[in-house]
Amino acid sequence: MARKIGSRYTAHQILGRGSAGTVWLGEGPDGPVAIKLLREDLASDQELVGRFVQERTALLGLEHPHVVSVRDLVVDGDDVALVMDLVRGTDLRTRLERERRLAPEAAVAIVADVADGLAAAHAAGVVHRDVKPENVLLDMQGPLGPGGAHPALLTDFGVAKLIDAPKRTRATKIIGTPDYLAPEIVEGLPARAAVDIYALATVLYELLAGFTPFGGGHPGAVLRRHVTETVVPLPGIPDELWQLIVQCLAKAPASRLRASELATRLRELLPALAGLPALEVDEPDDDPVEEPPEEPPAQAAPAAGAPARRRGAVSLVPGTKPDSNRDTHTSMRVPAPDELAGGARGTARAPRTPGTPRPGSARHRTAARRRRITLSVAGLALVAAVGAGAWWATSADDTPPDAPHSAPAVP
Repeated sequence: MARKIGSRYTAHQILGRGSAGTVWLGEGPDGPVAIKLLREDLASDQELVGRFVQERTALLGLEHPHVVSVRDLVVDGDDVALVMDLVRGTDLRTRLERERRLAPEAAVAIVADVADGLAAAHAAGVVHRDVKPENVLLDMQGPLGPGGAHPALLTDFGVAKLIDAPKRTRATKIIGTPDYLAPEIVEGLPARAAVDIYALATVLYELLAGFTPFGGGHPGAVLRRHVTETVVPLPGIPDELWQLIVQCLAKAPASRLRASELATRLRELLPALAGLPALEVDEPDDDPVEEPPEEPPAQAAPAAGAPARRRGAVSLVPGTKPDSNRDTHTSMRVPAPDELAGGARGTARAPRTPGTPRPGSARHRTAARRRRITLSVAGLALVAAVGAGAWWATSADDTPPDAPHSAPAVP
């Protein structure tokens, strides 16, 4: 059912839901648009609405080929909405889930596009604060770039800052997505442009490896790793690319590159990455506190000939799992200094050898049970052998010295 948003826009259908609100396919005076309607509890917060209006000029002035532009900000009764360009294609999270990891050339081309967009935003004084694959859109109607990559555009500018109002979050809270949070945010320092570089380097690592460098397990453990652990090297990528990732994942914000520098360096590396295959590494093991439940049976594959789900347009806040720790604007408690210091200092979780079962998985438990059964059988055999040897020795000791010994029969 269509609904009016202000006096100029009409929302026709829902494209997706995020933690901050719902994104609609809409129509405006100049054609199709994406309308991000904030949640009712956010829209009813007068302080947030005031910040929303204050940010209007900065957000409307942010124009770049690799940024999803904000066309209008609407405050109308109970509705608070951002009207944005409509991008037809898919989001980077969807592609990553489909392909698991990308070839280095395509991954670097996508991240270079995002870095260009961030450079324009930072020059305008805007910090994104929530860079992650869900907020990177791939324009399927644009020309293919290096490695067959579609043009990448960064979306959701300003939303994290709007949500992170003093009234809504105290100094003991963190707003963000755990896997991509820079160490200075975990330690309660202000979010400046360098936090976007850290998050983007995390995205690049994830595109190459299929997992984030410090993710996995409880969000508190993830936050601690960002502060206390160093990133594990990825085998199979050029050293110059790896050193670039390490520099942008530096714990000290001043040690990271600026967005414009990162974009330039990445594009310089593209010729050397042409033709390199995707890496062959598996996600590192977590240290589970308790054994996880049995994995549910695999779902049946779609019937042959069943129509594939088509995505006519991309939501500006992709994803339908509001409770996921990857979701935007997750509110977390800031760890105390002693909690951060209590973590294991050194290297973060090492990737597993391809094909090795993950601890706690059904494959891992089956293999462990087999090892226990094998050891038990071997132990019983050893006990039996020792018992037989002891019986033989005892029997031999009981035989009189002059008793004849048996000999094998000769045919």
